[in-house]
Amino acid sequence: MDAMTCLLTRRSVRSYQDRQVEEEKLQKVLEAGMYAPTGMNTQSPIMVVVQDKATRDQLSRMNAAVMNGKGDPFYGAPTVVIVLADSTNRNGFADGCLVMGNLMNAAYSIGLGSCWINRAREMFDTAEGRKMLRGWGVEDKYVGVGSCILGYADCPHPEAKPRKEGYVIRT
Repeated sequence: MDAMTCLLTRRSVRSYQDRQVEEEKLQKVLEAGMYAPTGMNTQSPIMVVVQDKATRDQLSRMNAAVMNGKGDPFYGAPTVVIVLADSTNRNGFADGCLVMGNLMNAAYSIGLGSCWINRAREMFDTAEGRKMLRGWGVEDKYVGVGSCILGYADCPHPEAKPRKEGYVIRT
């Protein structure tokens, strides 16, 4: 798939098959994340890959709790890539956002569904979240940017909605 087609047709997926992402495909997606642009090429974000069902379910519960919910905010996706930003880097959060974009576009280009799930910052600002990060060897300076859920779509691919008027202003 060429880049423009990918960028214009990728959509968030909110229903997933009970089928894990193969290692080869996961590595391609992660590589795309690693090559996202970062301010002054600091490569400041880090990614934590979760495919273990118990840990994935714990993260889902933590994410839902931020909104006082009980459902699965990961929509059944079997893989979660948590993107974390270096809070001591003035470009850290923006760098992490670019990683998220690369992950989602790469996933779509190789036949995977994805969606950016918010509330990572709130999840990892809790005692439970901080303990989890420390258990993964992540320094305290890192904060959550987003959770990129990955898997095989269990729904038709949504069509793009028309773009809003005034999206681009030219001077």
